[in-house]
Amino acid sequence: MLHLASRSPRRRQLLEQLGVRFSVLDVEVPEVQAIGEPAHDYVNRVAREKAGAGLLQVAAVAGAVVLGADTEVVLDEEVFGKPADAEDAARMLARLAGCTHTVITVVWLLSAGRESHAVSVSEVRFAALSARQIDAYVATGEPVGRAGAYAIQGRAAAFVSHLSGSYSGVMGLPLHEVSCLLDGFSGIENRLP
Repeated sequence: MLHLASRSPRRRQLLEQLGVRFSVLDVEVPEVQAIGEPAHDYVNRVAREKAGAGLLQVAAVAGAVVLGADTEVVLDEEVFGKPADAEDAARMLARLAGCTHTVITVVWLLSAGRESHAVSVSEVRFAALSARQIDAYVATGEPVGRAGAYAIQGRAAAFVSHLSGSYSGVMGLPLHEVSCLLDGFSGIENRLP
């Protein structure tokens, strides 16, 4: 049985698109980048820790497989996590405006006897944004709980002038990579007819 170790409703919706049966595990993993830790290593570590925390919850379930993922926005080697408040969200968006940033998503599948992972790296270019546009977007509340203070599938889609990579990866779960992981991971017989 597949278990998604995530609080994210977006990841649930995306995984449902693959026609996979799964349950949801509520895991809490600190998302704190260590001093000097490269962005890719940080995202990889957090994704694996989420999957590991989920596997601990279902360790007694025979055949349990846990999917954990993490997504971060990176600009000039700075990781833009979830904004602390509206002011932090506005600061992030002002930095991203008119620039190309990287979105890294790492996905791990763990079971009692196997592990596998995939990485999705996308490049997103934002148009130049005025302070008024940023303030109006922040006022919607959409930046709350979102890496980089934006949701590409929401109103922030209007900010994106170019995307190279995985749209679903920027949302938080790269479907092509996840599908390949599931197909290559023995013991998962969860595809819906």
